[in-house]
Amino acid sequence: MNQDQSQHAAEFLWNAWNEERYIDAIPEAFRPVTRADGYESQRRVGNLSGQATVGWKIAATSVAGQKHLQVDGPLAGRLLANRVHPDGTPIRLGNNRMRVAEAEFAFRLGRDLPPRPQPYELAEVMAAIDTLHPAIEIPDSRYNNFCIVGSPQLIADCACAHQFVLGDATTADWRSIDLPSHAVKLLLNGTLAREGVGANVLGDPRLAMTWIANELREQGIGLRAGEVITTGTSVVPIPIELGSQLLADFGCFGTVTTKLV
Repeated sequence: MNQDQSQHAAEFLWNAWNEERYIDAIPEAFRPVTRADGYESQRRVGNLSGQATVGWKIAATSVAGQKHLQVDGPLAGRLLANRVHPDGTPIRLGNNRMRVAEAEFAFRLGRDLPPRPQPYELAEVMAAIDTLHPAIEIPDSRYNNFCIVGSPQLIADCACAHQFVLGDATTADWRSIDLPSHAVKLLLNGTLAREGVGANVLGDPRLAMTWIANELREQGIGLRAGEVITTGTSVVPIPIELGSQLLADFGCFGTVTTKLV
């Protein structure tokens, strides 16, 4: 894709978001074809939004999620400032078509992981993390059928990033705890709806962090100190509707709540 095509793709998506309408696909004349195309259009969507990128999400971090979206691996998407909310903030459901909620391990970086030629190792990524947070994501997509458009178009649309609720940083010594076996519960209207473990996130949320550090490294983007990265759902997403009250319980790591209004 050339710069004009990337810009047209971004404008097409951003207009659809602003008008709260859905599309079948980005027109073929300026449709992203590669992952790099997708990330360039995504960058331009962020610019058009007028919002700072305050973090990143990872989509499709489970085999089931990848099969559902018909992609061959995870995808990274920007978290825009006006879509990231503190614990307890009510979230407007609007015409959200995906209508699911996810419970996720999130990390805030304490130092940069910039683009560079050599891959980042797990220990290096862990050393760059400052805090761990419980989180809830309410994803959405502009596509009528987001399961058939493929990775480049999903990436352009910020990998289904929409609303995100960030809990307080845990005071537990999370570095000494086995994250793959750590239990997570998602309650809907006060009733247990889903249970999962950290291993549902690429086998380990720390591996997901290493994946995104290298994905963005390869794209010349990198990660910056202060950004929050949410690593993908640790439970099977639960259906939600207007009025749904959600509580994600991460045990000793704390809880995070929201209500759909």
